[in-house]
Amino acid sequence: MDRITLNEIKDKLDFFHKMYDAVRLIDPLHKKVLECQDSDVMITKEVCYHYWGDKKICDNCISIRSYQEDKSLVKMEKSQDAVFLVTAIPITTKESPAVLELLKNVTDTMFVGSGDYNKSEMLSRYVEEISNAIVKDPLTLLFNRRFVEERLPADIVESTLTNTPLSLCFLDLDNFKVINDTYGHGAGDKAIRTVSEIIISNIDCNKSWAARYGGDEFLVCLNGTSEEDAKLIMKKIQREVGNLPIYSEKDSIKLSLTYGIKTMEDTPLTAEELIREADKIMYLAKQYKYHYGQH
Repeated sequence: MDRITLNEIKDKLDFFHKMYDAVRLIDPLHKKVLECQDSDVMITKEVCYHYWGDKKICDNCISIRSYQEDKSLVKMEKSQDAVFLVTAIPITTKESPAVLELLKNVTDTMFVGSGDYNKSEMLSRYVEEISNAIVKDPLTLLFNRRFVEERLPADIVESTLTNTPLSLCFLDLDNFKVINDTYGHGAGDKAIRTVSEIIISNIDCNKSWAARYGGDEFLVCLNGTSEEDAKLIMKKIQREVGNLPIYSEKDSIKLSLTYGIKTMEDTPLTAEELIREADKIMYLAKQYKYHYGQH
């Protein structure tokens, strides 16, 4: 699609305000609200996700998806006491990436199913469930690959602006195919869930996150974490996985995993570069492990 230009929407903003409860321009990469000045936009100090009464980036950010996919998107989002229908439209500007967000309060006008609604509590739960379904892996309840593609660029921008390290860890469960082939896919699923639970128990989910990146592959993004500290966390996860076997109908199955860490500190890297480098380091570690019989 041809993106709408800033000039095309400037004289329509007053009209939009008549139809919506909030209208704003967002820089989806820097997570900041934009302000129109003549034919340009300026980045303000206002953080876009603070609107929802939260201090963390939205798990299912519609603005970054709209910008990346270059199309208008709609989702429902809930604040502390209301549910909003959010429309995101990519906008062309001279410098900053920009998305027009149109917010409509639908707390008392949109319902799901039938029955008695207490201040739309059921609708709020429904919105949360739908949002989770989009960005969560159903087996592990970790985030999924789509979340990685949308969230990692924002964390990279934040790390660059605040001059803080970001460590991306690529984890791979060893001999996963053997587990599936020997003990069945039920045992394989149990192994994946066990590893996921150990990962989550060892990271601070208020600032970092974990995702299931592939069948037996995981990504852990440790924001504000040096390579040295990331290694301590990964070694603890690796040790706990090795000490906690799972059980099939007949046998006790020993688990192990290999990890690779790429830390972005002085030189900015794209999300693709970070993932590729962490994956490469993990692969070399796995080759070393198998070469020296440490599996």
